[in-house]
Amino acid sequence: MQRRIIIKALSAVVAGAAIVASFGAHADDKAIKVGTISGPDAQIWEVVTKVAKREGLNVKVVEFNDYVQPNAALDAGDLDANSFQHQPYLDSQIKQRGYKIVSAGLTYISPLGIYSKKLKSVKDLQQGAKVAVPNDPSNENRALLLLQAQGVIKLKAGAGTNGNNATALDVAENPKKIKLVELDAAQLPRSLADVDAAAINTNFALAAGLQPTKDAIALEDVHSPYANLIAVRTQDKDKPWVKKLVAAYQSEDVRQFIKTQFKGSVVPSF
Repeated sequence: MQRRIIIKALSAVVAGAAIVASFGAHADDKAIKVGTISGPDAQIWEVVTKVAKREGLNVKVVEFNDYVQPNAALDAGDLDANSFQHQPYLDSQIKQRGYKIVSAGLTYISPLGIYSKKLKSVKDLQQGAKVAVPNDPSNENRALLLLQAQGVIKLKAGAGTNGNNATALDVAENPKKIKLVELDAAQLPRSLADVDAAAINTNFALAAGLQPTKDAIALEDVHSPYANLIAVRTQDKDKPWVKKLVAAYQSEDVRQFIKTQFKGSVVPSF
């Protein structure tokens, strides 16, 4: 009788262990669904997926064609992570929609740069020089922050950060009396003949034959607030797979792919 009880007990332990092992294997093999945008982001994630697989992480990339759906899908639990946005955009989405989403790590930046046909350095700007900047709120803010980082101007306290986009009216100090010329972002490359310098987004610079790392006289820092990031739900941020996913992206394989493939139009932020 006692022997039968012991055998039953052992059987129950073995069965329980088998169930745990089964669930554990399922958890390890479960695909991590990452939302991103078609184009450079998707190309980079092809490499990330291969690196992650070597580390035992199964990643499935889901491509989107707009900037609204990836955060909605992540917050709803249809994705495990997404990778397409910078912190200011994420902050605005959280403020508008109440998403419980956080940054898990930086990826790359498409740097806004200052370009000139007349100057070799931002330091060469003369008194009263004309500097063209984008006239849309987000990119004008980026341009003014870059000019501030270069010591050309100083913004009022709190301007340009925490979702408070700065404008020309927020310039507190302008020792060289620089004249800020606000133009449509797409028109900025053409303005180079008429101004001393212009702050131009990477996509418009490339279309005009300008290479950011070669032709810009100043570039956003790779750790700028406008560096892109990997986002996850707040409840998941400390889970082991998140650390593995970020490490796969921030690997040397991915760094070299970005540098080789995009030649300075996309710069690693890690």
